[in-house]
Amino acid sequence: MKKTLVILITLLLSIVMYGCTSNGNSEDAGSSSGASNETGNNNEEKPTLTFGKTPWTSTIPPTEIAKKVLENMGYKVEEKQAELGVVFTGLSEGDVNIFMDYWEPQHEHYLEEYSSSVEVVSTSYENADWGIAVPEYMEDVNDVGDLKGKEDTVNNEVLAIPESDPAVQDIPKAIDAYDLYMEMVNSSEAAMLAAAQEKIDEQEPVALFGWRPHTMFNMLDIKLLTHEEAPELFPSSTVKVVAHEGLKEKAPEAYEFLSNWSIPIDDLEDMLVKIDNGENPEDVAQTWIDNNQDKIDKMKGN
Repeated sequence: MKKTLVILITLLLSIVMYGCTSNGNSEDAGSSSGASNETGNNNEEKPTLTFGKTPWTSTIPPTEIAKKVLENMGYKVEEKQAELGVVFTGLSEGDVNIFMDYWEPQHEHYLEEYSSSVEVVSTSYENADWGIAVPEYMEDVNDVGDLKGKEDTVNNEVLAIPESDPAVQDIPKAIDAYDLYMEMVNSSEAAMLAAAQEKIDEQEPVALFGWRPHTMFNMLDIKLLTHEEAPELFPSSTVKVVAHEGLKEKAPEAYEFLSNWSIPIDDLEDMLVKIDNGENPEDVAQTWIDNNQDKIDKMKGN
């Protein structure tokens, strides 16, 4: 009887211990599963964001900086290189999410056309001047009006970027306003600068379309002409970030970062010079980020 009782007690203890062990394992598995789910939520895959990128040099540094920051925030980033009109069509349809180089007032008609699907997110920088430029050695030409009677010295032409770019629309207006015997000759930005460089290398007079920020002022040693008799022409520009209207919902953290975006125009021009001198744009962008981490943190809302 005593032996039987010992056996029964041993069996009961074994059952109790097995039950405790099973519960413990079940709880551990539940805890592990919960932690896994939490980690999965925290590391939820973020959407791919597409930047519009025009051929302009001024588009490169801000796009590279924003791309690197967003990639660091966990977003996948792509680029779509195209002319401005195609970029805005992409923005309106959601194929492009972000464009870092929208100029006011030059590009306003694009925003007006797509106002139902494209929004301004932030101001990148202000006081971007533009207009007709000539070499510094043309000392007697400082205002557009000073070209009157000297049109033949610049071959009766103003070199400019593609006619489709709204930024050049004031050049014909200036020619008419000052009654100049000149015409606008359009080509790509690179071709315009190459033609101007050829003239300047020979110390010959030349007139071209110029704007800041750009390396041309460093590379060509040129100056923007005033236009005192037509002050409505070539107003200083404000450069902004625009996005497809669904960005805030699609990528709220990215939207917050971009809504706080800004960059000094002097910093941008300095980066353009470095890139023009052969430095890798990604390296130039990373150096700016490293030197301005406090600004990046504020943009991200940290």
